[in-house]
Amino acid sequence: VPVVQLDGITREQFLRDIYPRRKPVVLKGLELGTCTAKWTADYLSQAEGSKEVKIHVSVAPQMDFLSKNFVYRTLPFDVFVRRAAEGKHKDYFLSEEEKYYLRSVGEDARKDIADIRKEFPVLAEDVQIPEYFEKEQFFSSVFRISSAGLQLWTHYDVMDNFLIQVTGKKRVVLYSPRDAPYLYLSGTKSEVLDVDNPDLEKYPLFVRAKRYQCLLEAGDVLFIPALWFHNVVSEEFGVAVNVFWKHLPAESYDKSDTYGNKDPTAASRAIQILDRALKTLEELPEEYRDFYARRMVLRIQKKAYRNDDG
Repeated sequence: VPVVQLDGITREQFLRDIYPRRKPVVLKGLELGTCTAKWTADYLSQAEGSKEVKIHVSVAPQMDFLSKNFVYRTLPFDVFVRRAAEGKHKDYFLSEEEKYYLRSVGEDARKDIADIRKEFPVLAEDVQIPEYFEKEQFFSSVFRISSAGLQLWTHYDVMDNFLIQVTGKKRVVLYSPRDAPYLYLSGTKSEVLDVDNPDLEKYPLFVRAKRYQCLLEAGDVLFIPALWFHNVVSEEFGVAVNVFWKHLPAESYDKSDTYGNKDPTAASRAIQILDRALKTLEELPEEYRDFYARRMVLRIQKKAYRNDDG
């Protein structure tokens, strides 16, 4: 299991012993600032006051980005925090047991990258983000608040990141990039919503995906390497901060990417070329199309797959 627990690891140890292995790791005992002690619901409400935030509201605890089983709503931050922290609501949008989720975005979500120092400057003062990367590699810092019981869909990001669990507990289920063929992907997201009780008639190959799991306590930091799939359940009302950084050269990434989940530009080009090649195969009868498609798969495996067990 690649999720291991290490107490108070230094930047040098992380870069030497952990980072090159490209496996998820839980880091414990890191210095995160005063946030772990201070960030109660009351303190959060007072610190950032009534500025408006855009949130996800869902009746179902399992949020599904593909079918969009949630709505976006706007609330004053202090009202949102109080609602997210309670189990049943007197005031609600959809139902008295609805779940809330905040994923901070830049001022203009289409153009600006999330940065806690800009969106939540008072709270940013309380956080000491472990900068185990060079300053110019920094991409974004995302502030997250979830209701208890909320489950986020399985997805991958194209950048490395630390998931810093400031308060509350979170269960994280992870899958290796190599198990992508078994996850029924639609873009960066898996169609398999319930990873604990999957519909195996609909998703028979899912049983082949090897599951890794960890439980993050307050103060834990999970290193999620780029391309590793993750599915997150908030066991309790909790606050987290994600920091994303660029593992590849800066020019490898899509310049219009504000979320850190657009495929690298070379990968996007390759997929477009492949789509054109598949379109060309349609000129052939089915028997030939099938044969040459299989040859193309073998060619891709021979030329592009890694040969190790990585």
